[in-house]
Amino acid sequence: MILTIGGSGFVGSFLIKELQNYKVGNLDKNPSPFFDNISVNGDIRNLDEIKIPTGTKSVVLLAAEHRDDVSPTSLYYDVNVQGTKNVLQAMDNAGVKNLIFTSSVAIYGLNKTNPNEDHPQDPFNHYGKSKWEAELFIKEWYDNDPEGKSITIIRPTVIFGERNRGNVYNLLKQISSGKFMMIGKGQNKKSMAYVGNIVALIKDRLKNLEPGFHIFNYADKPDFSMVELTQKIEEKMKIKLPNIKIPFFLGMIGGYCFDLLSVLLGRKFSVSSVRVQKFCATTKFDASKVHSVFSPPYTLEEGLNKTLEHEFINKTEDDVLFYSE
Repeated sequence: MILTIGGSGFVGSFLIKELQNYKVGNLDKNPSPFFDNISVNGDIRNLDEIKIPTGTKSVVLLAAEHRDDVSPTSLYYDVNVQGTKNVLQAMDNAGVKNLIFTSSVAIYGLNKTNPNEDHPQDPFNHYGKSKWEAELFIKEWYDNDPEGKSITIIRPTVIFGERNRGNVYNLLKQISSGKFMMIGKGQNKKSMAYVGNIVALIKDRLKNLEPGFHIFNYADKPDFSMVELTQKIEEKMKIKLPNIKIPFFLGMIGGYCFDLLSVLLGRKFSVSSVRVQKFCATTKFDASKVHSVFSPPYTLEEGLNKTLEHEFINKTEDDVLFYSE
């Protein structure tokens, strides 16, 4: 049996669908919109709520606090760090030795030069810091008793796809509206990961259960610059965007204004200084290691086109939405 923890969200729902030929269970603090019949309620911040069924062979830990605007910031550490420690304790109690953990390239920080898995860690936000701390606990857990364990840590770049409502969706929506204006020169490269390829990788690792401790960056290649990305969307959506570029410093001033409005009005906006900074940053990552052992079923452009088709070309109003970032 495979247990997904945090499988009610975006990636988890795609993964469970792909694992229909396996016996699968799901533990999440939220109900599953698609697989409620195999889901149980549980919050990983509380060890007593982590019930691992008898016969479980592998755990896929997806649960995390990962939005840009989590408040208080202690939630990142309560869920991503202490929650991970609780899951490891529950696995020990149940005798489960196989784990797949979704971390993040956020552990490397911004504007790094194509970091691979050996690059020094330099997280710039609480999300990245908490994910790195969680990885350290997993490595300690493995080193204390490596016998018979199969551990895979996947560090994906930003994940996008159908039904997601994160930063990539907001960007695609703005571009598709035809009212998008570039902030900065647009030459910064953006590594991205299509959800269909992420779940295919997880499924592959579950099938093979390679012994040992393994870490993989994940990004679909080739990386697009922001100019190239907008051009791909223009072609698919058959639109023409205004050829206007806003200087970075003006974009940051606008982001700080929205930060202030968010505090004063108690509302969350799609624009913030952090998101402007991330938009203009180079977020290019080396994923050659994973692509040497895994062939993704979709190209990056195919994933992008599938997302645009679902969200903006053949959109259905009654679709289930996920808030990923």
